Formats: sequence, C-alpha cells, structure tokens
Amino acid sequence: MVAQQLSNAWGQPAVVENRPGAGGNIGAEAGAKAAPDGYTLTLAAAGFMAVNPSLYPKLNYDSASDFQPVALLVRAPLLLVVNPTKVDATTARDFVQLAKRQPGKIAIGNGGTGTAQHLGGVSFALAAGIDVAHVPYKGSAPATNDLLGGVTDAQFDNLVTLVPFVKSGKLRALGVSSKQRVSALPDVPTLSEAALPGFEDGTWYGIVAPRGTPQPIVEKLNAELRRMLAQPDTQQKLLSMGLEPAGGTAAEFGTLIHSEIAKYRDIVRKAHVTLD
Repeated sequence: MVAQQLSNAWGQPAVVENRPGAGGNIGAEAGAKAAPDGYTLTLAAAGFMAVNPSLYPKLNYDSASDFQPVALLVRAPLLLVVNPTKVDATTARDFVQLAKRQPGKIAIGNGGTGTAQHLGGVSFALAAGIDVAHVPYKGSAPATNDLLGGVTDAQFDNLVTLVPFVKSGKLRALGVSSKQRVSALPDVPTLSEAALPGFEDGTWYGIVAPRGTPQPIVEKLNAELRRMLAQPDTQQKLLSMGLEPAGGTAAEFGTLIHSEIAKYRDIVRKAHVTLD
C-alpha cells in the first residue's frame, strides 16, 4: 500500500523487495547498510527493531543507531481468543481466574519464540499473575490451525489473523490489547476494561531509512506518508485489517523505538525468554 501511494505521488516506481529470514534480521541488515540517499527504505517492525536486540547475542545492525526514523505507519493491537469448545471462559476475567486455578495447564499458541505476539502473551501473563504454557509455532497460520483443532487453548495474535474466525464463531474473542476498542470488533472490550486496568500492548510498523539520510529527504518522506495515512480510503483499508493508522513526526517515531527496545528488554529478562 505504501509503495503504491509513493509511486502515485512522485511518478516513480516503488519496488517492494522481501528479504525474509532470521526473524527479520536479514532484511534489517540490508536496509541498515543501504546508501543513505532516500531511495532505499525499510518497513520497520517491532520484532526486529525492538525485540531482537534482546534475543540475539549478535546482530549485524543496531536498530537504535543504524536507522533514521521516518514515520510510524500503524499500530497493530493484539487479540486474545480461545477455542470455545475447550475453554470455559466468556470474558478475559474468566480466563485469568481459570488460569489461576490451573497453573501451567492452559496452552497459548504463538507464531514463534520472540515474536511480538509471543511477548505480548508473556506480558499479559506477567500483568495478570498467571502461569500459562507458551507454545511456539513457525508462524501464526499453523498456530491458529492447532487452536481451531483443539491442540492449544488460546492465542494472542494480530487481528487480521483471527478476526475471520471470531466472526464465524469458531473462536471466541476475550479482549484487545489496545487503549480503545477497535472498529473491526466493536463489541469486544479492551483487556484493560475487561480484566487488567491500564494494560496495553501490541505491535507496530513504520518506515525507517539508513542513518545519514539527509533531513530534507526524511521530512519529505514523512510529509507524504502522513498525507497518505490521513486519506479516508487508506484509513478504512487499514482499520478493516485491524490496524490503527498512526503518523506523527520522525522524532516521535524515534522516541517510540527507543522506548520499545527498553520495554522488550525488561519483558525478555523477567520471563527468561531465549531462542533455545
């Protein structure tokens, strides 16, 4: 979506080049080492920007110093769901009480150790004071399949992954991790109002450039991305996927990145999360 908007605005082709692998580290390294001329940008995700520095003993990039923040695009709340045929909980408060009665028995699937979804579940468990089994998969799709099949009990994941199954009645939504309810599921309360006052979590995506990119280029990119995010059709597309349009200045995005690095460092330490 961003590539198409930039192409339309500036009359130049914007090419999306996927560099998967190593939890996003391969793509991040390529982006960090690109020429700082504004022609190579990186879609920054919370995983490799904020989580990986605490998980990987050695990275070939420094997310705090090798990138120039450009703009925060979206925030992505996480959704807590359960298999209704396995878990006798209709609210997040019910779920917490059930987990306290059965320490270590409830299995929460996630898309992989160290993902924002995994650590979101860890953060929720720490805040609720419950002991649950976090079950890692190689992606959200297989995790969801096992939840639907009754292998696991619950999942903490992106809305775009889970909403179709909630609307079909195959999964039961207990709460979203955002400050406010989301338009994709307006009847589902936030976890803060349902069980844990003040709780907020989730992931995010933004655009960064290599460190050293001239400030006028950064400001031009930021202005165009903010214009794009303000368009009603763009906002509607994002909201329908369970994404909250963001925006803001490059400096504000930089502040968020640094605060998220510190937040995940604390979560990883408290929960003793490792990649082994």
